[in-house]
Amino acid sequence: MSAVLGIDLGTSGAKAVIADPRDAVLAEASAPIAVDTPRPGWSEQHPGAWIEAVGACLDALAARGPAAMARVEAIGLSGQMLGAVLLDAADRPLRPAILWNDQRALAECAVLRERVPDIGRRANGTPDPGLTAPKLLWLAAHEPQVMDRAALLLLPKDLLRLWLTGERATEPTDAGGTMLLDCATGRWDAELCAAAGWDEGRLPPVVPSWSAAGGLRGPLARRWGLREGLPVAAGAGDNMAAALGAGAARHGEAAITLGTSGVVCAVDAAFRPAPESAILTSAHAAPGAFLSMAVVMSATASLGWLARLLGTEAAALAREAEAFVSDGRVEEAPLCRPSLTGLRTPHDRPDAAGALVGLTPRTDRGALAYAVMEGVAFQFRECVEAQRRAGLTPASFVAVGGGARSALWLRLIAGALGRPLAASPAAPVAAPLGAARLARACLAPGSVAEAVGRRVPTAEPDVPDEALVAGLDRRFRLHRARLGDL
Repeated sequence: MSAVLGIDLGTSGAKAVIADPRDAVLAEASAPIAVDTPRPGWSEQHPGAWIEAVGACLDALAARGPAAMARVEAIGLSGQMLGAVLLDAADRPLRPAILWNDQRALAECAVLRERVPDIGRRANGTPDPGLTAPKLLWLAAHEPQVMDRAALLLLPKDLLRLWLTGERATEPTDAGGTMLLDCATGRWDAELCAAAGWDEGRLPPVVPSWSAAGGLRGPLARRWGLREGLPVAAGAGDNMAAALGAGAARHGEAAITLGTSGVVCAVDAAFRPAPESAILTSAHAAPGAFLSMAVVMSATASLGWLARLLGTEAAALAREAEAFVSDGRVEEAPLCRPSLTGLRTPHDRPDAAGALVGLTPRTDRGALAYAVMEGVAFQFRECVEAQRRAGLTPASFVAVGGGARSALWLRLIAGALGRPLAASPAAPVAAPLGAARLARACLAPGSVAEAVGRRVPTAEPDVPDEALVAGLDRRFRLHRARLGDL
């Protein structure tokens, strides 16, 4: 039986899965990646750390399951979006990559809006410091010596492809986050490039997500027991790949990613930008589809922050929050705005700080953990409300990402939305599984829609009861009243 390999380059780590034709995961591996914060609000990683982590994943798969690796016929890629990877003429990184949650380029966002007033309707949304183009303007002002030597701009997963195949390429889902691409047409836009001080000659070609974009280099093929020249699909940004892995490929379907950040990925048949609500809209990795992405900047990262502060693990705090709820103490929980790295949808406030109100002598670890998890759920509600105002009609929701392992968090999000929420059985590996689907699609170009759009069985959805919905609605209104003034 044939198999495909899906690789996901996340912010906190890399994951790789080998999947059979029915999307069953035959083997998987992961490796951590550290994030550097050299200054407050800055977030960087060195591309060498990505290569090391992905190499470690594939080394582990080759060691533990050589028979499964020998069946691999294609590779697909998924990766964290928006990162600025600058290479010199010899394809060597010039500096650490500036990541999606970096906040240094605030002033440059205003410059872009002034230069291209309708940029939010042409690119994937309103300028934000996390997007790529503002980073380029910041680098031009603060590190001109780097920009003088920069011969190529790549996105994180596309740097992996360069390493795997020696080929330069990208695809519309990831390129949409650069603010250099006309998202409606999927082509680099000369005016947008000029506004960011960049030029098309220093950008890779854009190919479909499901097309082959290079073959595996011989030394790496021998290292992992794979066939030399094995096709590597163009792949997708992690949000699009996770949506595919969860089975959200058609109009009206939506995936809620509960990871380091949170994203409501709503599939639409039309390009329906909503920059006024800080919604990002790019091509989806399925034919004839676009993805509306409403973003919660700090999702599991918020609970992780609290865990570090209290000297414990996030999973342990989630259990304490469960006990807090079981004890019937929800009404005494503080209210939390978990905006540790700013707010995107719908407020567009990258400078917004997090907040906790309502602390009392009875506030304990369980209360704080519950408050953070509830605050994230309320931000998801604001995201979906903004998408509905923009004309999107998500009808079904499925949850993916590491946070989807928490039954309480799923229950809170379902209650905040007032809609059933099902967890994908493959939630922790949805992104690499979506990448694997694209790998399979590149082997069968005549059946792309079938390869990427197969429906995925889900667990029994969490259907919120009326009491939960009413209680969360009451706390949501209180949350807005006490924390709405940013």
